Amino acid sequence: MTRPGDPGHAAASREEAAIHETTDAPRRRFTWTLHRRLLVIVAGLLVAVSAVVGVVSVAVFHESSVARLDANLKAASSRADDATGPGIPGDPGRTVGAFLSVPGQPEGTLGGIVIGGDVTAAVIDDGQIQTLAPGAAQELADVPPDRTAHTIEAGALGDYRALAVETQPGVNIVLALPLAEVNASTTQLALTIAIVAIVGLMIALVIGSSVIRRALSPLAQVTATAQRVSNLPLDRGDVALAERVRVDDEGTEVGRLGTAFNRMLGHVASALSAREQSEQKVRRFVADASHELRTPLASIRGYAELTRLHGGELPPDVTHAIGRIESESVRMTELVEDLLLLARLDEGRELAARPVDLGRVVVEAVGDAQAAGPDHDWEVRLPDAATVVVGDEPRLRQVVTNLLANARVHTPDGTSVVASLARDGSDVVLTVEDDGPGIPPELVGSLFERFVRGDSSRSRRAGSTGLGLAIVQAVVGAHHGDVSVSSEPGATRFTVRLPAASAEEPASADNELGRVPADEADGVDAGERSVAGR
Repeated sequence: MTRPGDPGHAAASREEAAIHETTDAPRRRFTWTLHRRLLVIVAGLLVAVSAVVGVVSVAVFHESSVARLDANLKAASSRADDATGPGIPGDPGRTVGAFLSVPGQPEGTLGGIVIGGDVTAAVIDDGQIQTLAPGAAQELADVPPDRTAHTIEAGALGDYRALAVETQPGVNIVLALPLAEVNASTTQLALTIAIVAIVGLMIALVIGSSVIRRALSPLAQVTATAQRVSNLPLDRGDVALAERVRVDDEGTEVGRLGTAFNRMLGHVASALSAREQSEQKVRRFVADASHELRTPLASIRGYAELTRLHGGELPPDVTHAIGRIESESVRMTELVEDLLLLARLDEGRELAARPVDLGRVVVEAVGDAQAAGPDHDWEVRLPDAATVVVGDEPRLRQVVTNLLANARVHTPDGTSVVASLARDGSDVVLTVEDDGPGIPPELVGSLFERFVRGDSSRSRRAGSTGLGLAIVQAVVGAHHGDVSVSSEPGATRFTVRLPAASAEEPASADNELGRVPADEADGVDAGERSVAGR
């Protein structure tokens, strides 16, 4: 007999799932879906294109505006040259006022005459010619007379485009037009392009999100279908895998994916059907063979007992052989009965559904185990609360018996074995603990499998079939419960959780439900009652 230890069952599986959810939560929080990635890519491309178009447009507009201003500046400079006349001006201030007074000169125009490094400059302000500040006047004096427009900063007046013309050696006429209007127009254009780009980006994201969502809807169908398939019970039984993905256009990439997914589901359904048919044949063969073997095994055992009861003297070796035949026939009968039970459970045959007092079952099973293993310390712990479940009493008794026998067979003499019951919400929890050497970690994952035997260092007796704990798992599962194990040297615990009977569940006359009387439980007291013995 082996021990169950599948860590994917019971509370262990729930705890592991909770851990995975906890550790995966941050990862999922920063996961980018395909829909989101496509939106970000589209937004990035739109931003890049809008930025390039905006920068180029603003730059071209600014250059063209500056070019127009330079043309106006050359025309104004030509008018100023004509107004100056030949020769060196006797009165530079009057001369500057003269060419600034020429019709067509815009507001804010700067004008100046540079004679031998001395500059006389003025500005048109509100239609009046005002003397220019020395700092701005010096900026005009520094403009080279190359008949090319230059950008200067005229102090508080702002940026200007200035052009200097040498009328005579040592005499330069300088004229400057403000860049304020050009800069304002450029800024307004840049702001307009930015606003239009932002609004266009938002509209494009809204429309793009709808288009992308519609384009990816077949993928969402594939995901939903895969999730539904993953929730189907595919591990046993005849699986009706009818889930399919609707494919509207097989010519697209997503359509081809849906078609391939449907084809895969068809192959999986065929494989599962073939597996189920094969398992049905095996189960039917095991059940039929077990049923047919019961009669000849009973006959062998009967003839062996009849031979031993023969009045005549038999040689010692014949007596020994007959005894071995009898004992092996008993062992084979137990094996056949276990195989037949597992086959019936695999076929999904319903068990009896009667109220069962699990406390009475545990007390009686521990009493039997104490008689079979007097060299162990046995103890029962029962709670005050009712421990009634709905199920098949013989099968539940077999669960308790197998767990106790497992603890007895696979632990040395003197080991303490404690069987306890408790209520945990809507469940009744049965635990069987021992302080034996424990289960090797490499065996824990396979202990529920059939015909798996415990490690030889833990087993003290030969003859284990490896079906006892497989029956425990099958019977507990048939009662909608679960079983788990935790083991380390000196502390091995098997935990069985079964749904408790409802308070309105009527007591069955067959098993005489009720709490175990104190005078029938070998010293079982109220509260946390226990039975101990050697």
